[in-house]
Amino acid sequence: MPCSCGDWRRWIRPLVVLLYILLLLVVLPLVVWELQKSGVGVHNKAWFIAGVFVFMTIPISLWGILQHLVHYTQPELQKPIIRILWMVPIYSLDSWIALKYPSIAIYVDTCRECYEAYVIYNFMTFLLNYLENQYPSLVLMLEVQEQQKHLPPLCCCPPWPMGEVLLLRCKLGVLQYTVVRPVTTVIALICQLCGVYDEGNFSSANAWTYLVIFNNMSQLFAMYCLVLFYRALREELSPIKPVGKFLCVKMVVFVSFWQAVLIALLVKVGVISEKRTWDWQSVEAVATGLQDFVICVEMFLAAIAHHFSFTYKPYIQEAEEVSCFDSFMAMWDISDVRADISEQVRNVGRTVMGRPRKSYFGEAQTDGERSGLLASASQDALTEAASDPASPKGQYQGLGRTSTPHSLSAPAGLGSALWEESHDAGPGETDNQTKEAEEADLIAIT
Repeated sequence: MPCSCGDWRRWIRPLVVLLYILLLLVVLPLVVWELQKSGVGVHNKAWFIAGVFVFMTIPISLWGILQHLVHYTQPELQKPIIRILWMVPIYSLDSWIALKYPSIAIYVDTCRECYEAYVIYNFMTFLLNYLENQYPSLVLMLEVQEQQKHLPPLCCCPPWPMGEVLLLRCKLGVLQYTVVRPVTTVIALICQLCGVYDEGNFSSANAWTYLVIFNNMSQLFAMYCLVLFYRALREELSPIKPVGKFLCVKMVVFVSFWQAVLIALLVKVGVISEKRTWDWQSVEAVATGLQDFVICVEMFLAAIAHHFSFTYKPYIQEAEEVSCFDSFMAMWDISDVRADISEQVRNVGRTVMGRPRKSYFGEAQTDGERSGLLASASQDALTEAASDPASPKGQYQGLGRTSTPHSLSAPAGLGSALWEESHDAGPGETDNQTKEAEEADLIAIT
């Protein structure tokens, strides 16, 4: 029998605080003993100072995660938020361990780099899930909006057609980084074992330089697709205040990447040289240690920013009937990611082979296939949206499925009006319109 709402919400937070205090009582004496045993050098001082920031960072992040689990009322929005909030503890702990043990830095840093791509993907998931709940006829609404042009430096490229094409390409642009980053990380590990990686050294003779350039291009394109997606749906996304959330994700990802490049340049020009490596064994180890130390400090600021940007307060409801076990287990469920990646691979395969692709909107899923982020429910769900009650107290205003988008670019009643016209039209007229739309979409995609 699952523990009741009222019971577990009363004891879960004091329990977490108690466990954290016990952890501090165990870890801090061990840290002090380690400093006294090994002698306080520059390396150990940096590790100790970074540890102070880490143990100030983790409680802030875990508190936000715990609050979302306690008030787990909108899983489609809160699951990606919880995954994003885990970025700060993972980054800080990973950097702290790598700072203490430079020899294993490349291996523990792979977790951080892979999770970085996962965070960008989940931010896109969060935006899409919100829009699908808020605007069931999102594609139709986008098609009547003004054409969104590409941003510099791609402003000379032809614009992506508004509607499903824009949504799919923005999503694929983000998803490609989720695949590219783990693959390049595995390549980096292989190169390290073969002795040709040489991290932190800009040279045409090592693998690190090429992997940095390739990862940077992939990352920039993913962030570009996020910005383009936001510009096309700025008004529709305004209730969830996406700018602050986007900056939190962008700053952590970009700052950690570019400061590593900057430190590598300092090594290249000789500012960080072999003349003074303190307690590190090489100048490359100094560069990696400096990067890890700065990340430990930055994550404290990032934890504060995440606490306010990804707050749990909009999800508090008066009647919350959620099992503590269910909300905790839902946090580890990645079936949506697996289904989404396989769905996009099939879609790209159909496009390459010249086969008609599946429509993600306005089409019922068959054969028990799990729908992806851009896959909508059946048309019946769309027509029933108009009869849904208003959103309950505590949710974002209008978060329940509604057929009245509140947007200046999409007049009220757009979704329901277009669906009603299609049902009222004659069979021949409807078939002609459907064929023309499918041909136009296929031409735009291919």
